[in-house]
Amino acid sequence: MTPEIESAFAAVRAEFGTESIGRVERMLEPGGQERHPLQKAARWIMPGLSPTPWHDPYAYPELAPVVRELEAGHEAIKEELTAAWTARREAFSDYEHYLTRQENWQALHLYRAGALVAESAAITPTAYRVLKDVAVDTETICPLLECHVSTLLPGAVIAPHCDLWNFSINLHLAVDIPDGCSITVAGERRTWEEGKCLLFDYSFEHEARNEGDRPRTCLLVDLWHPETTVPERRALVALVTGIRRLMEDG
Repeated sequence: MTPEIESAFAAVRAEFGTESIGRVERMLEPGGQERHPLQKAARWIMPGLSPTPWHDPYAYPELAPVVRELEAGHEAIKEELTAAWTARREAFSDYEHYLTRQENWQALHLYRAGALVAESAAITPTAYRVLKDVAVDTETICPLLECHVSTLLPGAVIAPHCDLWNFSINLHLAVDIPDGCSITVAGERRTWEEGKCLLFDYSFEHEARNEGDRPRTCLLVDLWHPETTVPERRALVALVTGIRRLMEDG
């Protein structure tokens, strides 16, 4: 670790106690942690988090308000995004995942690089307001990642992959779902129910496909895993931010 990361960890220990970030430190030990076979491609697996691929969106008091407000706003969100797809297509861009870039996977970002994307407020004001009020202002969103509208064009396939870690969790609001769409996590295939949320741990291998005849649209939000603590979150932000800075400088 860099001196900056070490200093940040020391500050967290001083405020919250010497054992407050023990799980983060164990995650970084040589050899890593034991993990499920379908998590092997993830970079980091923090010990002590439930190794559960699919989660009940309403099971966690911290996340339930996000789920409830997004589902309540579904009709307005769908109307706004349908209009934007027709009249403001330039606001969408090819999605750049850390592994790939896909032309048939279009994205509109509402939150990125640790901040709300102000331009998206005029495009989808309902989603922007809900996101700000119940995820950003409450610090439930993981600032290391993002929130975006994810539109898969007909025939698009997101190949099986693991995301980088298990200490954040992915929430999907099903905005506009044609027949023939599916998502598979750790070998379990599900379909989106329009107006409802799905919640899953994307450190497990997952894939998605649109075999329908029109675009599939979801709103994706990267939230802190509800079993992580405040000191752990501070340490993880310092860790990942420091590593990203090193990679940019290198």
